[in-house]
Amino acid sequence: MSIKTKITKLHYDKNNKGAFFNLLKIFSIFYGLASESKNLLYDKKILKPKKVDAYVISVGNFTTGGVGKTPVVAEIARYFVNKGERVAIISRGYGGQLNNKNVNVISDGINLYHNAKMAGDEPYWLAVNLNMCAVLTCSNRYKACKHAIEKLGVTKIILDDGFQHRKLHRDLDIVLIDSEKMFGNENVLPAGPLREGMSGFKRINKLIIVSKNTEHTKAEKLSKIFEKKQGIKTFVCKTEPDSVYNIINGQNLNKGSKVTAISAIGQPEQFYKFLEADYEILDKITFDDHHQYAPEDIKDISGNIITTEKDAVKLASFGFDNIYALKLKTTFDVESVLN
Repeated sequence: MSIKTKITKLHYDKNNKGAFFNLLKIFSIFYGLASESKNLLYDKKILKPKKVDAYVISVGNFTTGGVGKTPVVAEIARYFVNKGERVAIISRGYGGQLNNKNVNVISDGINLYHNAKMAGDEPYWLAVNLNMCAVLTCSNRYKACKHAIEKLGVTKIILDDGFQHRKLHRDLDIVLIDSEKMFGNENVLPAGPLREGMSGFKRINKLIIVSKNTEHTKAEKLSKIFEKKQGIKTFVCKTEPDSVYNIINGQNLNKGSKVTAISAIGQPEQFYKFLEADYEILDKITFDDHHQYAPEDIKDISGNIITTEKDAVKLASFGFDNIYALKLKTTFDVESVLN
């Protein structure tokens, strides 16, 4: 187990003890102070975000990855594309090999310019699954937005994972919360999963409770609680299994089949739970989040392999015919969230 995976497990254990966790809590004090200081400077308008000539929406998290943000970003992009808008998604490009100090056009909405290894799994998945929507990566979101507006004629911009990136003005801040994981052990990084303290709730315009389950009562109750306590319009996003398909030929895998499940995502537990309902899982293999796969990782696995769609975009280039992907169906009231 890598140090990164070990720390992630600590984030969602409320009974943490020991010297290692105590050390992390010391670092969390400094992280929290830095985060609060930055936010205070923006709140007091000592620092001011830069504006661009487009409508900017941020879709972000209070916690580290695995909340289910990417499919929500995709649904918002589709909504605007269907309205005839020229849309771009701006991502930092984490996990990709492109130099993200530069503006990298992964897709201009028609042409795909980079593979998953270079672009990163999430930007590549978005580029492949969205038509007429540009996808760009750059650590300088302002520079990427300017490029999208001036070179690609973009009118609507979606910041993928942009809530803590306060250098850029946004017209709408949407934040997602996992109905199962919530805020973990409620510590800020690195001792916990929180990217900032709870004072950040005052910046949220719309809140989405992501229900990664086939039963949504808990998420619906949480939605009502958050809306009442925080005074923020809150919605439920339902994420459910849709199908399991072969990533080479598209054929569906029969339910009840014996499979090996593999993943390299932030919080894979719900992925495994979805599979357990319909398949006999012989083994679960979990890699670090954003793991760059090599053929050696899977060549010795016999039988059917099921992975996530974000992992599948990196595995498809190997040409193995025994790999399947779990397709999820994401449902929420996009129009109400955006209006």
